[in-house]
Amino acid sequence: MPTRRDVLLASIAAGVAMKTKTVFAKAAQPATAVNFEVPAGACDCHTHIHPDPAKFPMFAGRVYTPELASPEEMTALHKALHMERVVIVTPSIYGPDNSATLFGMTARGATARGVAVIDDKTKEHDLDAMDRAGFRGIRLNLATGGVSDPNVGRQRFQAAVERMTERGWHIQLFTSLAMISAIKELVATASMPVVFDHFGGAQAALGVDQPGFADLLALVKSGKAYVKISGAYRASKLGPDYPDAAPLAKALIAANADRIIWGTDWPHPDSVTPPGKQITDVTPLFQIDDGRLLNQLPVWAPDAATRKKILVDNPSRLYGF
Repeated sequence: MPTRRDVLLASIAAGVAMKTKTVFAKAAQPATAVNFEVPAGACDCHTHIHPDPAKFPMFAGRVYTPELASPEEMTALHKALHMERVVIVTPSIYGPDNSATLFGMTARGATARGVAVIDDKTKEHDLDAMDRAGFRGIRLNLATGGVSDPNVGRQRFQAAVERMTERGWHIQLFTSLAMISAIKELVATASMPVVFDHFGGAQAALGVDQPGFADLLALVKSGKAYVKISGAYRASKLGPDYPDAAPLAKALIAANADRIIWGTDWPHPDSVTPPGKQITDVTPLFQIDDGRLLNQLPVWAPDAATRKKILVDNPSRLYGF
């Protein structure tokens, strides 16, 4: 039986072969109109920018190479979605180089904030400059790199806490529920907000009783952690509406609506290089209908006041808009 990824890639590939070369698709734009009133000041809290690689080279140690996605395309996306604000996150393809993210933030202006990736070589004065430019957190990407060892996860998280304690930035993690369970005590005692990407790595098919989800709910309920109910297609295989993600989203919102934020995960990179391909081969972006994705929010949060918290109030507090 074909996997979700097989189906997505097949739909992307259909009709793009031309004679002797392949023409890749552009980053997705919404095909479905938003069907509810998006409050003023709404924020897409998870996007990436992939500019011209001649100007913004990718990290040699990356594990995939995505198609390009420009600030102009992102602006068109947010115009269609009625999103006034954006958080641009440095993806793993750039390692600790945040130039592409800064490029996107500069193009967007005062309505943009950034989340950086750093390493031991990142100087404090570099962080000072990024803070002035609108960066408000650092990201630990344990998922794309395949980090599953709890000892490694704890070490990296503790190092991030030590680095960020005096700065006041938050720490964002892309990881699994198993890792969240392994570091939950560290998260509970961290001096800064902790943000978990993409439903905390929960898998919709396994429901709210899956191992580790209770630990995530407890951290959210305590106020120690935020969760992005973003990229539902990463949690669910039941596109285009991902109905099995609804119980996860509703449980997280019920735990503490003041700690939930929303994001598209545009331009929807596929972070797995297909078998037989090289890391440097371009992997097509997933073609996700972000209008239809956003229209799931009223299903997950029927109350308009709750949606305003998720789209406006919580991002304003976390990112300093």
